[in-house]
Amino acid sequence: MYDLVINNGILFDPARQLRLQGHLAIQDGRIAAIRNGELFEGKQQLDAAGHIVCPGFIDMHGHIDAAPYCAELSLRQGITTTVGGNCGASPLDLEQFFREQDETGFPLHQAEFIGHSTLRRTVGVEDPLQPATNEQILAMERLASQALEAGACGLSLGLAYVPGSSAEEVLRLSRLAARFGRLISIDTRLLSNNDLYSLVEAITIARQTGARMQISHLVYQYGTGMIKEALTVISKAIQDGLDIRFDSGMYTEWATHIGTVLFNEEALAREEWKLEDIIVITGPHHGQRLTPELYKHLRAEAPTTSVVVLTGIEEEIYQALLHPSAMPSTDTGAYAPGEGHPQIAGSFPRYFKKMVANRYDLSLMEAIRKATLLPADTLGLLQKGRLEEGRDADIVVFDIQSLSDNATFFTPDAPPSGIDYVIVNGRLALDHGVIRDNKAGRSIRCQCPAYDYQI
Repeated sequence: MYDLVINNGILFDPARQLRLQGHLAIQDGRIAAIRNGELFEGKQQLDAAGHIVCPGFIDMHGHIDAAPYCAELSLRQGITTTVGGNCGASPLDLEQFFREQDETGFPLHQAEFIGHSTLRRTVGVEDPLQPATNEQILAMERLASQALEAGACGLSLGLAYVPGSSAEEVLRLSRLAARFGRLISIDTRLLSNNDLYSLVEAITIARQTGARMQISHLVYQYGTGMIKEALTVISKAIQDGLDIRFDSGMYTEWATHIGTVLFNEEALAREEWKLEDIIVITGPHHGQRLTPELYKHLRAEAPTTSVVVLTGIEEEIYQALLHPSAMPSTDTGAYAPGEGHPQIAGSFPRYFKKMVANRYDLSLMEAIRKATLLPADTLGLLQKGRLEEGRDADIVVFDIQSLSDNATFFTPDAPPSGIDYVIVNGRLALDHGVIRDNKAGRSIRCQCPAYDYQI
């Protein structure tokens, strides 16, 4: 008798482009058998009649980094693997981070980048406008090597947050990641609100170092009337033989801390952001639009307060995610209950609802591929993103007809509808919105170059 079986589902395997009405059996954390015909018997039996059964979603850009409530919100979306340490900010001691996750368990699997900004602070570069010295770069290289040896999936660059970083430090760290065969994730260094130079800079880093590049939350960077041009630049780089991919979310409004260099007075003027278009989403001023007085107070007294910038063009979300190298992401982060951005609870259901069920932009198979197989192969996770015998049993069961994101800026952590079951590591983690097991997730240590997957 199998540990767990899912009977009567519509099974989607994006690796083989296979759609099958049938049944799936799980044993010891792996998919043990798939068939159509006679039902499987198991210690736990789930009926998925008429509903989609596919690999668990992989979120290529998050900021969970061991925050349990944030992880549970991702689990409720059907996410079984998240990638943290993005935008240059990560834990420093990844060996300890991975060990603690494996000892205690976690709601989902976690891979981690090693963050450039974390490295800078560790070696004493506190000023985001200041380049590192040669000695500091050498120290960062040693620390980055330790993290990559511990299993970091790559290097994350948050150049928007440390615009003073020199080309030398960025290129030397990027070459190190390339030698390990690992990915670079980049939050590009915007110079104005109509700037494509930052995108060209990212591609130049890949060209000069041979690194594989993932551009972070593309719509947040270029979704103000520049997406068509940005996609043209990316496509040309791919045609030139560079391995460039990107993630993007389902919202144009983006969030970060008010105390970052992104919100100094020079940046506000350069980006032409109005204070009344920036809303506080955490703390005692939650829900308030910025005024000159509130802006000065938060910058000086509460710099870790999160704010959201109301910007962007919605149609550019869909244009970006249609690109064959695009992957949906959440940009989720740790917030207190009732606070934050709706991306923390609604991103993946919104992706399927909007782009498959409502707009017909993507076929269901292609939408699943972008959310599962493409990120798995980008990370080199050959056991994930596939619905095949012998692969990891990370699985989501959902109803495409009733799938809906319910999160708003008023209720940012409202769970979605239509997610029936989420299986993590072969264990039933979520059952119709009820968390049954929040310790099934494990660390993901990248130890080899990523698979050469052709998009």
